[in-house]
Amino acid sequence: MRPILADDIQQIDDARKNAVIDRELSKLGIDIAFLQETRLAEAGLPQDDPRQHGIGFAVKNSLIPAIVPPTGRSERILALHLLTSTSFANVLCIYAPTLCATSEVRDHFYEAIDEISSYPNTEGLYLLGDISVRVEADCDTWPSCLDRQGISKMNENRQRLCVTNTYFKFKERHKVSWRHPRSRHWHQLDLVITRRADLRSVLHTRSFHSADCDTDHSLVGCKVRLTAKEIHRSKTKGLSRIDTCRSNDPESSRRFQTTFSPKVDTSSFSATDIDSRWHHLRDVIYTSALTAFGKKDRQNADWYEAHGDEMQPASEAKRQALLAYKHNPCVNTRDVLRAARSRVQQTARCYYNDYYRHQNRHRPHSHQGGSAEVRGEGEVITDRGKQLERWVEHYLELYATRNMVTDAALDALPSLPVMEELDAPPSAEELGKAIDCLSCGRAPERDGIPSEVLKSGKPALLEHLHKLLCLCWEKGYVPRNMRESNICHPL
Repeated sequence: MRPILADDIQQIDDARKNAVIDRELSKLGIDIAFLQETRLAEAGLPQDDPRQHGIGFAVKNSLIPAIVPPTGRSERILALHLLTSTSFANVLCIYAPTLCATSEVRDHFYEAIDEISSYPNTEGLYLLGDISVRVEADCDTWPSCLDRQGISKMNENRQRLCVTNTYFKFKERHKVSWRHPRSRHWHQLDLVITRRADLRSVLHTRSFHSADCDTDHSLVGCKVRLTAKEIHRSKTKGLSRIDTCRSNDPESSRRFQTTFSPKVDTSSFSATDIDSRWHHLRDVIYTSALTAFGKKDRQNADWYEAHGDEMQPASEAKRQALLAYKHNPCVNTRDVLRAARSRVQQTARCYYNDYYRHQNRHRPHSHQGGSAEVRGEGEVITDRGKQLERWVEHYLELYATRNMVTDAALDALPSLPVMEELDAPPSAEELGKAIDCLSCGRAPERDGIPSEVLKSGKPALLEHLHKLLCLCWEKGYVPRNMRESNICHPL
């Protein structure tokens, strides 16, 4: 948060702050963002250790198939590998220690930075983050590192880094990212560093003060010319989920049956080729259902997305107040910013409560009371540890005792007649009743065909399923992948 503001401004409702940041990044077209001071629980450090720093990546969903999961060397350095059309691009998040840190901490950090020399020269290298250095404008002293667009004076940390991102001419306010709380001077601390050979792929680097992410640093964006390439993984992609909510619609069910009937044709298969018949029938059912009912969209319960349009005016007013405060930091603009933030908090809490109040009214409530175990003597056990011990005693008594069965007991068992009628092939009516008894609302098996599809298209599917069932019954063989499907349950 900005140090010049009062403490009450720091009481920000961050229940959906990630959604706010996501919208800000989407507006500016940011695909990969570096986050600092994340301080995520149980991430990077043991749970009992204090979290003072912490870094992370925010990656656009479309780039997930092209990246290798980030690997962290410390809470100040995090590496991400992006596969491009030419080679890998190594993106490193760096959160450097300030001048207030001890010499040991800084030396340890810069020793870790020296390990970037191990990356091959054939791969791209991009360092971004809060480097905590002030880049000077003396490009004559550092001709291989700086261009003529640097700003401010050099501090001690500057002597430890080679900065190569001062090559673009913008207004002075687009070159700075952090303002000193006492001197009110702007500085260029958040940098994007790359090799000189990779400068030709960097189109521009500038600050965006309009991004409202509730931080004392302005967002620094770097546009790089890279083409992501999906990484080949051995894991096969799963089938798309069918939208079963439309299976109760008569028009969708009629469309499914109309689409299915012309596609299915088992006349070209031999009478003994059960596997080919099943594969053809399975694929036709799935593709026809996907065409008729559509693909199920992933829906996550999110109050911010549900009320994003209603919150937009308050968020936009806060953004304008923030820009006014940055351009003219005074008491009046500060009070306007505080009032705008307060309205955003009140609006967020109001919609948050309304959303979950509505969810609770339509959600079945279950009574979760404390359970108790009873010993054989009638003693009630409420302690969790003693309950587990009681379960151990119960199963030891149940399975450790050896049962003695005598021949007389076996001879006393009644002899029942053989039910010859079970050998008769099942009828179409029996198969139809079995399909009607399938449970709904369950996840589909490996074939991707849910029970709702079988029920919705039963008039068109019943004949083909019955022929397949009789063939399996006659040959005494069921394909292996057919056993792992909902169709096999009624069969």
